[in-house]
Amino acid sequence: MKKLIFLGFGLFLFAIPSRAQSVDVSGSYSYFRLGGSNGINQNGASGSIAYNPNRWLGLVGDFGAYHASPGGVSLNTYTYLFGPRLTLRNPVKINPFVQALVGGSRVSGGGLSSDQFAFSVGGGVDLGFAPHLAIRPQVDYVGLHNSGNTVNCTRASIGIVIHF
Repeated sequence: MKKLIFLGFGLFLFAIPSRAQSVDVSGSYSYFRLGGSNGINQNGASGSIAYNPNRWLGLVGDFGAYHASPGGVSLNTYTYLFGPRLTLRNPVKINPFVQALVGGSRVSGGGLSSDQFAFSVGGGVDLGFAPHLAIRPQVDYVGLHNSGNTVNCTRASIGIVIHF
């Protein structure tokens, strides 16, 4: 626990002297593969908001909702994830990033629902096309963990980012 507190304090100290504070807001179409090769294809939307205390570090909140109807049964997956994003910002407006997020998820369908611990590792690139706008393709591995089992998922998204 002490190491986590020191890590948080260290990140806070790095953020104080920065002059490049900004906020990014994104909205995307997302394809979500719930499970591996025998999984279920879901379509939906995801969005994120990131506070960037300096040029390379972002603190992200990522939210998604995905839907499928296999066999006529409605199946919904919701994710809410939080964590750091590292971005390589450069003057040509092509800014790749990686992120590692943790949080939770809810899967519901057929009158049943369950909550899981969720984690995600992935990345993408912001392709700037206007002063404060970018297109963001992104791919993430998402793990949904419940009762000792982990369901491996993949999310591929494309959307728009607004930089404030």
